[in-house]
Amino acid sequence: MKNRSEIAKEIAENAIYRMEESLRMISMSTKLLSVEELWKKPNDASNSIGNLIIHLKGNITQYMLAGLGGQEDDRDRDLEFSENYGYTAKELNLQLDELLEQVKRLLHNVGDSELTKKQTVQGFNLSGYGIILHVVEHLSYHTGQIALWTKIIKNKDLGFYKGFDLNIKNK
Repeated sequence: MKNRSEIAKEIAENAIYRMEESLRMISMSTKLLSVEELWKKPNDASNSIGNLIIHLKGNITQYMLAGLGGQEDDRDRDLEFSENYGYTAKELNLQLDELLEQVKRLLHNVGDSELTKKQTVQGFNLSGYGIILHVVEHLSYHTGQIALWTKIIKNKDLGFYKGFDLNIKNK
C-alpha cells in the first residue's frame, strides 16, 4: 500500500460508505420498475432512470478510474443520454456494483500524493480529493432524481430507512 494519512483513509472509507448507500437506494428504486418504466422519460427535458444510471457509470469511470486511477478516458458522454439500451434494472445494478468494486479497490490503495495532485478531468482542474467529492456528490444528486422519479411512477414510499428511527437526537 502507498503512503496514506489517517485523513486519506477516513475520507476514502466515508466516500465508499456514501457510494454504497446511493447504490442501495438506486437498487431499491429500480427493482420496483418494469423495463418500460426504467427507460421512460418524464418529459423531453429529462432523462430516463436507465439513462441516468448509464450516465453515472460514465461519470464515475471518467473521474475515478481514468482521473484518479490513471486508466484511459474513453467516455462518450452524449451516448449516455441518447441511447435506449434496454438493459433491465438487474443488469444495470450489477454493472454499478461491479464498477463500485473497482472504485473501492482504487480508494483503498490510492496514496496521499495522488490525492493532492491536481489534474484535469472533463475540463476541470481537481485534486484527487476534489475528484472523490465530485463523484460522491454527483452520484447522490442523481440518486435523488432516480428515487423521486420512482416515487412518482409507483406512488409509494421507497422505505430506504425502514426500521430505523431517524428522530434520534445527537449526543
